[in-house]
Amino acid sequence: MENVVLVIHLILALCLIGVVLLQRSEGGGLGMGGGGGGGVMSGRAAATALGKLTWVFAIAFICTSIALTIFAAQNTAGVSVIDRIGGPAPTADQPAPLPPAGDLLPPTSGNAPLTPPRAD
Repeated sequence: MENVVLVIHLILALCLIGVVLLQRSEGGGLGMGGGGGGGVMSGRAAATALGKLTWVFAIAFICTSIALTIFAAQNTAGVSVIDRIGGPAPTADQPAPLPPAGDLLPPTSGNAPLTPPRAD
């Protein structure tokens, strides 16, 4: 279900970008748009239709964003960051556990690997 909502979310994002780019520039920013050449996409009716379509896509995009947030919250419910990292903290009489073998962190002084002596 999460994947379906994610795909719909991505399609809505692309549609929203497309509809916004099709709209006529009213401010004339960067010296472009708003010219007098009447084409297929000119006129007030097309602007209001694209405006309404933009609102529909924006509302649907926000709804899918909220749905994806709810899915993510349900997947991580009851699990803290500390539980994901390792487990219980080491006590004074027990040493800290070594990191997993695939860990990319540099070794600390307590668990640094020994280097073999050189054969000179």
